[in-house]
Amino acid sequence: MMASGNGQPSSPGTFFEEVIAKTPGGEALRLCLQCGTCGGSCPSGEDMDYTPRHIFAMLAANMKDKVLRSNTPWYCVSCYYCTERCPQEIPITDIMYTLKRMAIAQGLYEDADAPDWSQTFIGMVEQFGRSYELGLATRYHLTHRPLGKIRLGTFALDMLRRDRLALTPSSIRNTSQLRAILDKAKELEGAQ
Repeated sequence: MMASGNGQPSSPGTFFEEVIAKTPGGEALRLCLQCGTCGGSCPSGEDMDYTPRHIFAMLAANMKDKVLRSNTPWYCVSCYYCTERCPQEIPITDIMYTLKRMAIAQGLYEDADAPDWSQTFIGMVEQFGRSYELGLATRYHLTHRPLGKIRLGTFALDMLRRDRLALTPSSIRNTSQLRAILDKAKELEGAQ
């Protein structure tokens, strides 16, 4: 069982317990070894205020405000690499989603653009069944300080040249089935 900041097991009603309860498979968080594999695996780790390992220690220490104000969940790119490599099979990416939802619900996030980024990404997945990077970047950056994003143009051209950026989206098969699953998930989330 993960200990709270004072070395004692986290008690019911704490922030730690709230995150566990709101995350599918969240009980696994109690098994965190603090090994750091998650942070070492994360492609966005250098941009995060705190690595996932640090976030989990802060959860156990009941540092709710600091956790929900950090940029860590927002920089999670949902690649699930940390989850795949975790020796305790902690659903790290799902915990990041839980923290995003909690931060939005409580208005505790620093980057006012972060929820828009997340919603734009989710919209792409709902529409195509996967991310469409060019559409995501274009939609997001044109509505959030577009003049400051001009410097990304050369980066995008390099990606196009190397065939790493698709000009048109490709959809998965049976997007209607995916939408049905997502609708059911939203329904279940609203029931909690």
